[in-house]
Amino acid sequence: MRPIRTFNVTPTLPPSLAPLRQLAENIHWDWDVGTIDLFKRLDPGLWASCRYNPILMLSTISQDRLQTVAADGGFLAQMNHAVERLEHYLNAQSWYDQNRANPTDHECYAYFSMEFGLTTCLPVYSGGLGVLAGDHLKTASDLGLPLVGVGLLYQEGYFAQYLNADGWQQERYPINDFYNMPLTLEHDAQGNELRIAVDYPGRKVYARIWRVDVGRVPLYLLDTNIEPNAPHDQDICDRLYGGDIDMRIHQEMMLGIGGVRMLKALGHEPSAYHLNEGHSAFLALERISMLMDDKGLSFSEAQQLAQATQLFTTHTPVPAGIDLFPPDKVFHYLGHYAARFGLSHEHFLGLGRETETTDNDAPFSMAVLAIKMASFVNGVSKLHGAVSRTMFGGLWPSLPADEVPITSITNGVHARSCVAKSTQELYDRYLGVEWDSAGVDDPLWDKVSAIPDEEIWRNHESCRSHLVVSVRDRMRKAVKERGGSHLEMERAQEVLDPSILTIGFARRFATYKRATLFLRDVERLRKIVENSLGRRVQFVIAGKAHPKDIPGKELIRNIIHFTRDEGLDRFIVFVPNYDIHVARWMVSGCDVWLNNPRRPREASGTSGMKAAMNGLPNLSVLDGWWDEADYVATGWPIGSGEDYEDQEYQDEVEANDLYELLETAVVPLFYNRDNHGIPRGWVSKMKAAIRLNTPAFNTARMLQEYSNLGYFAASDRGRQLLVNDYAPAKALAQWQSELYQHWQQISIAQIGLSHDVDLQVNEPLQVTARVYLGRLQASDVSVEFYQGGIDVDGELQGGQATAMVYRGQDADGSSLYTLNVAYGHSGLQGFSLRVLPNHEHLSSAYLPRLILWADPDHVSIDVGNMELPAFAQVGV
Repeated sequence: MRPIRTFNVTPTLPPSLAPLRQLAENIHWDWDVGTIDLFKRLDPGLWASCRYNPILMLSTISQDRLQTVAADGGFLAQMNHAVERLEHYLNAQSWYDQNRANPTDHECYAYFSMEFGLTTCLPVYSGGLGVLAGDHLKTASDLGLPLVGVGLLYQEGYFAQYLNADGWQQERYPINDFYNMPLTLEHDAQGNELRIAVDYPGRKVYARIWRVDVGRVPLYLLDTNIEPNAPHDQDICDRLYGGDIDMRIHQEMMLGIGGVRMLKALGHEPSAYHLNEGHSAFLALERISMLMDDKGLSFSEAQQLAQATQLFTTHTPVPAGIDLFPPDKVFHYLGHYAARFGLSHEHFLGLGRETETTDNDAPFSMAVLAIKMASFVNGVSKLHGAVSRTMFGGLWPSLPADEVPITSITNGVHARSCVAKSTQELYDRYLGVEWDSAGVDDPLWDKVSAIPDEEIWRNHESCRSHLVVSVRDRMRKAVKERGGSHLEMERAQEVLDPSILTIGFARRFATYKRATLFLRDVERLRKIVENSLGRRVQFVIAGKAHPKDIPGKELIRNIIHFTRDEGLDRFIVFVPNYDIHVARWMVSGCDVWLNNPRRPREASGTSGMKAAMNGLPNLSVLDGWWDEADYVATGWPIGSGEDYEDQEYQDEVEANDLYELLETAVVPLFYNRDNHGIPRGWVSKMKAAIRLNTPAFNTARMLQEYSNLGYFAASDRGRQLLVNDYAPAKALAQWQSELYQHWQQISIAQIGLSHDVDLQVNEPLQVTARVYLGRLQASDVSVEFYQGGIDVDGELQGGQATAMVYRGQDADGSSLYTLNVAYGHSGLQGFSLRVLPNHEHLSSAYLPRLILWADPDHVSIDVGNMELPAFAQVGV
């Protein structure tokens, strides 16, 4: 029977405990260990059974218990202290206040992501991408950035993992009870649910808005599971990454288009839009449409403004990881934008294609749409930036790969969210409370060496013991849930040994991550695990495979079968239902963090950063972030950064290297103890991991880079383009239209050199050039001398571009340019000339994706004759 009315019933808190509600509703508690202790003290068993959800806890705790603690002076003092910390945190002067010059009034940065991993009790994330997004919001709050998050609220989230008796991954989809989560439903001025509508073919789909308070930052999540939506539209926000390709388009329309409409309904006017992966790229279409409707701009004018204020972060190191949609589906769902923009079928689809094409079946790429609509694009590690420049280089076919305008900002992790409580307290004592945001040059890192070896080691041993206890408890519950035998329950209580070397491996079970690489040589692994000298090793493994990834599921089953068949299930343990909470046990309680993807397919990786902050050395292939870390001082590299054509051979070589490192380096260092039982050499490596990796790979550094390179610049560009009724944006659009019309008229006709081809290092070389610009002006372009070494294929490599100086026009109407240069390196060197667009409001010369290189077969080179009378003629 359906109810005729529903009510949200909240607990009756005694007046003295009212601040508990304030603390519970802002998930600042997730990274404030004192507030977590407060809720745990309220009822430890209930805290765990509620999955560390203070809202649910306050809804289910007994009234008797509330009355008891309401009269407990110690509890009230602890609660009031937590409230004071929260209020101080929310109101303190921030990094943004001190570092943002001349912000606009109500400046705001919108951060769009398909998933957000903030805390265990908000299961709207699948893995690393979502946890990174959650850390992004937490750190934006720490730094005081005026940022808002935009995402979707999934009724069933990703999935809860369990294994059947055969070790095959099964999925459960628990229903999320939004009213018992740290969520607040947004209402309008009349007290009604605030809703937005998105146009889908033949209908509108409505969504309500939930807010998560992440410290000082709001995260807004759209929820379609409401009437009057039809049942299939209510399902849009059912499952993260669930359903078929149509469901994916439905979700990405709601995220991008609905997200923009939601911000407008909430009264936010972002000055910068940040797309975390390409899932939200449709937001560019909606922004352009809104600017056309609200500001009276043309398509090209609105596109210039949208592009100037958008940032795109790609996390994908392989083309297969990009969302590609069939063109007929894109036009079916979004063709009304083409009509609104006045674009042809081909031109509209070209927004998401690398090049204009007559292939009607060429797919529409969300990453390409995001890149074309952004003025700032980055990968998430230095190596990934280089991979991305190659992968997307086709968008700039005439540009050398190292100049493709995709930079990198290496990921980081939120320190207070991943470092164990006892370890945080250790750092607070010896380093000071600012360690979590201190930069690499901060002298406080010199104090790491002063932490007594005994103290850091005993603390870590305690963390390892906690990991073992927690894993045993989870394994026992998993056996019970699937109806396992009493014997299985007993064996679950005996897994792992809290005193031996523990290696952790936890990540998404995609095949390229090679979760079973360490199983390749059974006998060699057995000798390592069952070391005859008592120097034993154990492995703790966790992670989920996508529900449709059969090869990934087979990897999990292979691990389970291997450990059973080889009798190693006490020392190689797979922990089911990996989530944020399990990750925190593992990155603090293991001794070594293992990562062995096929290079260069790991865009960044962040779990190893979390482990390093807890003092764990990494044992990893040189991929992602580890490639730029001090992998000798803070761990061990598997291989030397080689790339292989033969994957089977790569697996063989790197598995052998892994075994060799374990046998000769890792295990001996761990078990080499002094008379006090302290492994001094190991602790030294732990300290190096803390000192070198914590400041370099935390999100404080990361967000400061995003702010200085992206948010501030995008906001300033937007401000410049909208003055005088958008006059600069209109002028830029008109200029770019004329640029495209007349670009083909440009030709580099003549180059003059003061010397012959043989030069001495650093010998001055005078260069002149005649360039015919047609109907364009000299101010529309930049003419550059491009010099560098010559590789074995006769191509310029490592080129350096220097702008030439415009001197005027000759009698024939050609523009004249000069430059004095020199070569700083010996050997075979070369040069070319190129022409790029130039405009005062163009954020990058590469945005129009136009470039003209001198044609060796058609340019005239004049050596030794530097007398060009036309220079004097123009009086320069």
